[in-house]
Amino acid sequence: MVQVRQPQDRWGAFVDFLRGSVPQSAWQTWLSRIGCDREGADDLVLSVPSEFHLQWIREKHHEVILAAAAAAYGSQVRVEYRVAETAQPPMFPIDTPEPEPPLPPEPEPEAHQPVSLMGRYRFDTFVVGPSNRFAYAAAMAVAERPGVNYNPLFIYGSAGLGKTHLLNAVGHHSRELYPYLSVRYVTSENFLNDFIECIRRKRVDDFKQRFRSVDILLLDDVQFFEGKEQILEEFFHTFNDLHDAGKQMVISSDRHPRHLSTLEDRLRSRFEWGLLTDIQPPDVETRLAILRRNAEQAPKHVPIDVLEFIAGLVSDNIRELEGALTRVTAFATLTDREIDLDMAKQVLQDLLPGHHPKQLTAEEIIRATAQAFGFSVEEVVGKSRRQPLVLCRQVAMYLCRDLTDLSLPKIGAHFGGRDHTTVIHSIEKVTTLLQTDREVFDQVTRLSQQLRGT
Repeated sequence: MVQVRQPQDRWGAFVDFLRGSVPQSAWQTWLSRIGCDREGADDLVLSVPSEFHLQWIREKHHEVILAAAAAAYGSQVRVEYRVAETAQPPMFPIDTPEPEPPLPPEPEPEAHQPVSLMGRYRFDTFVVGPSNRFAYAAAMAVAERPGVNYNPLFIYGSAGLGKTHLLNAVGHHSRELYPYLSVRYVTSENFLNDFIECIRRKRVDDFKQRFRSVDILLLDDVQFFEGKEQILEEFFHTFNDLHDAGKQMVISSDRHPRHLSTLEDRLRSRFEWGLLTDIQPPDVETRLAILRRNAEQAPKHVPIDVLEFIAGLVSDNIRELEGALTRVTAFATLTDREIDLDMAKQVLQDLLPGHHPKQLTAEEIIRATAQAFGFSVEEVVGKSRRQPLVLCRQVAMYLCRDLTDLSLPKIGAHFGGRDHTTVIHSIEKVTTLLQTDREVFDQVTRLSQQLRGT
């Protein structure tokens, strides 16, 4: 007499067959999330967590799923899929002799965010123009179908043009569409620092797990890896693991991969596997659109002739463009004056044609700020949290961001190795004070003019 498998036996055989037929990375990322919605005499309905998940397994794993179903249920079985808001767990838990620990239960969406994204950098706050339209469209496509469109997406361009904005926007939008995905935004400098710390603590496996288990890796300023052989080797293997598992990568750099001369050819060639797109300096119409967007949040009305004046002064750096508008609106608020063209010219005299500001370093800015506040450089870059030392440190960070092309991590490195999130907080704090505290405004303005040589 032939023994007929019970339903749980058939499902268990299906899971065993499926798990043994694919790499562990594919099992963990995609197939372990499949549940059994219904078992019938001649049909098997599988439950998946999203439309994206369904599309991926149909494109990549449908054949092996059919083979597993035939092996467990018979060749006549018909496989169907159903998208559920929450994926159903398998009907029959499988005990496995493999040494890997079982996957944890699906956490709440916020638990999938190992590193905070920058809150204000979203697609709806990104001003699109001819200089960045293609990069924006590519980033949006990646966010809507991570791991399918353009992997990796490599965005390059000079400082202050919006690369960091797009990377964070991909992270935010992907998490809105697919809350179960794990997203990690990291600067290349922090990637290196994490690696060094894990080596020091002899926890390299922790580092690998941290960066190779994510669904979307957003890596900013990859040019920082140039000439650093050990981290390049580690990132090479991280890249391969993520790509092989169908995980999405979005990478930014200040120049095209072919100009990253000290990177190995094998890594540069991988950057070109997906899509390369650049961001150019915005044209005057885009600059004006950016200023209009920012002026909507300004405490006082900004006339169009003032916006046009600022758009004509700053041509190649959105960060400096926004900073110029902030200076004008802050001055108007603190002096209780209406904004007009004469005022804008007075406040922005250091940007007028004919003035050639010198190239500044972080060391020069820190030294000048420390002297203005009556502290030593060592105190400014040290650990003390007492006031007014903290304000001095925050102003110095703000000026480094405003007067140089340094990235957030590089600024943090000049202040005792502080994290880029600390730098962001400092910049936002000083930006707010410029609008509300006349003493801070005057002090920052004097320092800025002194450093610019006006």
